[in-house]
Amino acid sequence: MSQLHVPQGRISQPASIRNYLALAAGLLVIGASGILVQVADAPGPVSGFYRMGIGWLVLSVLVVGRGRGPQMSPRAFGWAALAGLFFGLDLTFWTSGIMLSGPTKPTLLANTTPLWVGLGAMLLFRERHSPMFWAGLVVALSGAALVVGDDLLQSPELGLGSAFGLVSAFFYSAFFLAAQRGRAQTNALSFAWASALASALVLLAAAVILGQDLSGYSRQTVLAFVLMGVVIQVVGWLLITYAQGHLPASIISPTMLGQPVLTGLFSVLLFGERFSTWEVLGAVLVLGGVFLVHRSKRLRKDRHDPPR
Repeated sequence: MSQLHVPQGRISQPASIRNYLALAAGLLVIGASGILVQVADAPGPVSGFYRMGIGWLVLSVLVVGRGRGPQMSPRAFGWAALAGLFFGLDLTFWTSGIMLSGPTKPTLLANTTPLWVGLGAMLLFRERHSPMFWAGLVVALSGAALVVGDDLLQSPELGLGSAFGLVSAFFYSAFFLAAQRGRAQTNALSFAWASALASALVLLAAAVILGQDLSGYSRQTVLAFVLMGVVIQVVGWLLITYAQGHLPASIISPTMLGQPVLTGLFSVLLFGERFSTWEVLGAVLVLGGVFLVHRSKRLRKDRHDPPR
């Protein structure tokens, strides 16, 4: 975002600290997102609808506050709508998984997104990957199999919740690939506004099709909806967007792997959630594999970047 631009080569020490604080705060915010879904105790698509709907209203205020409407060509709006469709499906499965098996495991498995983005880039854009990428893929999927398999042995419902986390990662990967195309044609705020609108409509349709109530919830649930829309969807997005504009991807990507760790910590402290040895081992493998995938992409980028 242009108003957050800091001239290169003139970043003071306090500004540098602000960048890391923004990243840390953004990580804390998104780490709490799964917790709020469980606190809301509403059907997944309903929670997702209010998160995106309220978030879209706040983004609309920001768009109007700039004195101009969304600056988008029809093509850019189409990409944003497609990305929003995928993100709505991502939230549908992720929130539903949380209501079945708790916040931690669906969030962990949803963070396998880099694997599917890498595979999608290979199939769609003919992007080649290093042996480190494939090693990371095997390690992460082995960990995912441990988590889902252990849940299935305990309860089919738990296994389904974890599986929904994997499905959500697939749709988030599709969102990411569509967003890459759309973001090249418009500014970040306009893209977020349009994609949030599309996501809200998808989640509303899912809730209606599944016969889920959109009203009649307790004050606690309504408060959770508002926090998801304002804090998670808008404040979290602003913090991460700011950090992405001021810190290298080599710092941000591994740091974001802390989301499922924080979610698990919050879940243990607030809900007394417990994990088996196999689940912990699977989680370590998933995060380790995803880190290898991130690392392989960074090394590949470094080899192709011109010297500075």
